[in-house]
Amino acid sequence: MKSPKEKMIAGIPYIDTDGQLFKERQYTKEELKRFNDSEPKQIKFRKQIIQKLFKATGTRFFLEPPFRCDYGYNISIGENFYSNYNCTILDGAPVTIGENVLFGPNVSLFTAGHPIYFETRNQGWEFSAPIVIEDNVWIGGQVIVNPGVRIGRNAVIGSGSVVTKDIPADVVAAGNPCRIIRPITAADRIDYTSI
Repeated sequence: MKSPKEKMIAGIPYIDTDGQLFKERQYTKEELKRFNDSEPKQIKFRKQIIQKLFKATGTRFFLEPPFRCDYGYNISIGENFYSNYNCTILDGAPVTIGENVLFGPNVSLFTAGHPIYFETRNQGWEFSAPIVIEDNVWIGGQVIVNPGVRIGRNAVIGSGSVVTKDIPADVVAAGNPCRIIRPITAADRIDYTSI
């Protein structure tokens, strides 16, 4: 029989009956308090905390404090990841973030969900579904990404969007709910070296 933790990570509905998940969240909160309370010059110290908490990181990444997550061990970030202030990742299920990904301020990724029907929800049932953000994605400020969503490579998600469904590669998408606005084309390429 699977533990609540195993069910959570596998996307099977669960109740935290043994309290293990609560204890793990408390540990992560303690580590993130150290991260968020650190001095601005303590970049190496903050990086070490994230490397200890996360499942995987690239060698080059930067998360502006404050940052919050549930567990950390379900989060993988690729090379050259940057997250602006107030990022929140509820990582009951795996969260996989590719290379060269940028987050604006107040981006929230939610793998966690609860049943629609109140009686089931009141019993304490929860579920999680993974989130995947592929390479070269830019997510604007105040964006929310819901459970089970995949955002394709090179996509740009406009500020304030609520992403409820998969977004394909090479598009600009925005809105609530988030929808494709247009494809990204060669016309979007600007040579800033000539400026």
